[in-house]
Amino acid sequence: MSWDVLLLRLPDDITSAQDIPDDYAPRPLGPLHEVLATVRRAEPETDLTDPTWGDLTGPTWSIELNIGSDDPVDSIMLHIRGSGDDVLPSVFRLAVALGCKVLDCSSGDLITPGGPSGWHAFQEFRDGMFGPSEKG
Repeated sequence: MSWDVLLLRLPDDITSAQDIPDDYAPRPLGPLHEVLATVRRAEPETDLTDPTWGDLTGPTWSIELNIGSDDPVDSIMLHIRGSGDDVLPSVFRLAVALGCKVLDCSSGDLITPGGPSGWHAFQEFRDGMFGPSEKG
């Protein structure tokens, strides 16, 4: 089970998924090779052996980066597992480097550094369902 967030480019006035017009097409993040280079610069520990599915691991968490094979890249889905707030700076470093906003797929809200996020709620939900020994 993962907490999923989407990195994509959105206009400044968009604050939630509900604000996104039905016909909105986000500006691409860039050509695949440039997006991969940007991810490497932002988070050098990211394993991009498979450039369509990156992997970034911290002390108590992991992030799978669903980059896909489309060129140009329109968005990146992050599948976050584990625990600890030290995962959030990595999420925002990637977002800033790529010129993206971070959309919490569980709530439909955009999250910002220092603001509330669904990460804590996800961990509580997961631990309530599976117990702390089955995080993943």
